[in-house]
Order: sequence, then C-alpha cells, then structure tokens
Amino acid sequence: MADKDRKEREHKGARAETSIIRMAGRDINGSYNVTRGLMQIKGIGHNMAMAISKGYSEKYNVPSDTALGTLSDEQIAQLESLIKEPAGAGVPQYLLNRRRDPETGLDMHVAGTDLVVKTRQDVDLGIRTQTWIGSRHQYGQRVRGQRTRNTGRTGTTIGVMKKSVQQAAAAANAQEKGAGKAAKEGKPAAGAPAAAAPAGGASAAAPAAAPAKAPAKDKK
Repeated sequence: MADKDRKEREHKGARAETSIIRMAGRDINGSYNVTRGLMQIKGIGHNMAMAISKGYSEKYNVPSDTALGTLSDEQIAQLESLIKEPAGAGVPQYLLNRRRDPETGLDMHVAGTDLVVKTRQDVDLGIRTQTWIGSRHQYGQRVRGQRTRNTGRTGTTIGVMKKSVQQAAAAANAQEKGAGKAAKEGKPAAGAPAAAAPAGGASAAAPAAAPAKAPAKDKK
C-alpha cells in the first residue's frame, strides 16, 4: 500500500513538471510554484507576485509553494480573479500599476495582454493631443529625459572630424576665399606664383606704336 501511494505521488509530481498551465493569456510551466508562476506574467513583478500569492494562500487555504500543475481548474480561475482584482487579495494600493485611470478614475492593475493594449492606447492618445511625451513617441525619440548626445541618436549619421583635419579644412577654405577676392580686384592672390618673365630678355612693357605718317601733298 505504501509503495502504491509513493508511485502515485511520483506520477503526480511528474505530471506537474511536464504540464503547461494557461493563465492570464500566457503558458506557464506547471512545475513552478504559485509565486514564481505569477512572475511569468507581464505586468507582475516580484513584490506583486508575493502579495497576490500571500492573499491567495490566506483566502483559499492554498500554500504558496504549491505547484501550479497540481491546482484544479477552479483554483486557477480563483487565482486569475485575484490577478484582475488584486484588492481582493489585500494588495496595497501603492503596488498597483494604473492608479487613477484617466477614463474611469479608479485604481486598477493591468497585466498580460491588457497591459500591452493599455500602453498602446496611452501612446496614441498622447500623439493625438500632441503632448510632449506624445511628440517624442511620434518622432521615435527618448521620452524620459535621457541624453541623446552619445546614444539614442536618430536620423542621418554625421562623422566626427579630428582637430587637425578641421584646421586644414579651415585653412583651405580661407585660401580659396582670398583667391576669389583677388581675382575680382585684378591682383594676384597671396601665396600665388608670380607670372613667368617673357623669353629673350624682352621688356615686360609692350613697345610703343610707331607714329602715323602725314598724307602727301598734291603737286601743281
């Protein structure tokens, strides 16, 4: 008889380890206890999971270290009801993630897919009303005041030039500007090579033109 009970317990434990529990829209390993299983749900952290599991244990007389795979469907439904309404488990108000809801004005806690939907709706509302947070979301910028000098950059990437390269570029630009100004005034630019002297030692000045001859007088 003792061997039979031991085999049944081993079989029950093996079933709990391999089973998958569907809770709050998420598949959870049945070998996890109540607290660890709650932490697998989006929107429930360590403190909230501890508070819900404690309230669930006190209200329905189920130990917190019970494996989820050993719970009945009714017990899973009771645990899901406490996830939706944590106040029923005695969870303090400061642990809720959506206090003073803009639509209802109530203090609530959203988890799972409801949290994803509510977050998306809040972002869309901010974009429509053109709040500061909404405009940052719209342009893909950081929202919580982080610096964007080194990380979080968006748009066209501009390379950083070294100081020596910047100085050489500035000198080249200044020389080009001086050459253009001298060309307008008809003067050689500073640093420009002098004009080559004419071949054969000829004078740089052009020879003077010969005087025109007077017209011959008619003989009578």
